[in-house]
Amino acid sequence: MTVEELLEKYAAGVLDFRGVNLSEANLSGIKLSGVNLSKANLSVVNLSGANLGESDFSYAQMNVARLSGAYLVGAILNNSSLNVANLIRADLSRAQLRGASLIRAELIRTNFSRADLFEANLTSADLRQATLRQANLRRANLSQANLRGCTLIEANLEMANLNATEMSSSDLSGANLRDSELKQANLSLANLSGADLSGANLRWADLSGANLTWADLSGAKLSGANLIGADLSNANLTNASLVHANLTQAKFIQAEWTGADLSGAMLTGAKLYATSRFGLKTEGITCEWVDLSPTGDRTIIQKFDAEDSRDFFNATSPTIRIVIDAPLEHEANFALAGAYYQIAQEYWGLKQPPTMESGPRRTVFTFRVDSDEALFPTAYITILPFQDGVTTQKNIYAIAEIIKSELHTPEDKKSPHLVKQLTLLIEEAISKANIIKQTKKNLEIAAKLNFVKVPTQTILTNSSAQTLMVYDNPYFGKRLINHSALSPLVYNEISSESTNNILPSSNMIMDFLRGFHPIS
Repeated sequence: MTVEELLEKYAAGVLDFRGVNLSEANLSGIKLSGVNLSKANLSVVNLSGANLGESDFSYAQMNVARLSGAYLVGAILNNSSLNVANLIRADLSRAQLRGASLIRAELIRTNFSRADLFEANLTSADLRQATLRQANLRRANLSQANLRGCTLIEANLEMANLNATEMSSSDLSGANLRDSELKQANLSLANLSGADLSGANLRWADLSGANLTWADLSGAKLSGANLIGADLSNANLTNASLVHANLTQAKFIQAEWTGADLSGAMLTGAKLYATSRFGLKTEGITCEWVDLSPTGDRTIIQKFDAEDSRDFFNATSPTIRIVIDAPLEHEANFALAGAYYQIAQEYWGLKQPPTMESGPRRTVFTFRVDSDEALFPTAYITILPFQDGVTTQKNIYAIAEIIKSELHTPEDKKSPHLVKQLTLLIEEAISKANIIKQTKKNLEIAAKLNFVKVPTQTILTNSSAQTLMVYDNPYFGKRLINHSALSPLVYNEISSESTNNILPSSNMIMDFLRGFHPIS
């Protein structure tokens, strides 16, 4: 069929041109919107500036075709072949390209907004400054493609192949890159804020200067990756692999990375304000200093000697354990969950609910904290729902006074800072506890339960795995075996009894403190 015949039939209202052979034809600037050219041979055809909106090119051969500036909005190109085609500045927004082949295609500044490129092959394609906002690229092959300066906001790249892809300065904010392959990809200065990179393979990728704030990198593989100067504030790096990664001067402010493997990583100059130093693998790390200032402005610097960094990063998370001398009841479980939820609204230190172990005789609530310094003040708060709370709090206050008296003539420069820090945190906890007791109704509900009236123990474990019993009810473990027959009155008498209550010795307290890894 000649071009003239095609145009004549189109003018007469014919839209079905399936299987037509128009290879090497010149159709530049032509209007063929809505036509069916599926399975057509359009190789080396010139369709520059053509209006092809809503047309069907499924299974068409369009290799080396010229489509620069073409209007293909809503067009169907599923399983079409566009290898080495020129689509510079073409508009393919909302187009369907499922399974299409665009190997080495020229797609500079092409608009693929909300286009469907599921399993499309874009190997070595040139997509510089292209727009792929909210495009579906799930399982697409973009290996060795050039996406420099691309807009991929909220695009779906789940399980896509982006190995060795050039993506520097691209905008991938809010994009879904879950389980994608990004080995040796260049993402320097890219915007990945809020992106989902969970399980992604980023080995040896270049993420220097990238914006990864609030990104989900849980379980991601970042071994050997370059993250120099990257911003990972509030990012989720739980169980991520950062083996031999370069994290020099990277920003991890308020990041979550429990379970991350940092073996052999370079951390010098990393910004770690309000970031946990526990639950990490840090064997063989290189770290000369870290920045602990709230804004990462180097106003608070922690310097390390050769071995000091090993003490700063530690695999043991500080915990508070409240052991209750009774099995947990359903009613108590519900009431205490409500009580701790309300406490967390007032007290910053209670970031997560406790883990719970319930046996036939005893129940253990375990609270994890971000630093050793938070142990005493958080324990002061977490014991609030229990009748033993008053005595436990008195003990914590008494321990704080012992610490002050023991460290009033310090041998090292860190002692006054630690005393001041603990004093301020405990005073804050006392103030918050008073507010919580006056305003939180769930505490009143919990206080009526027998479960909160039985004897308890409160045990602290620091980051050096040392323990300190801050309170041990003298009747703990000494109740009648048939405790279910006890009346509420008997519970009250047992748990309120404070005779023979013994504080830990000053030596035990000071040994426990020596195991602290101070924040700064």
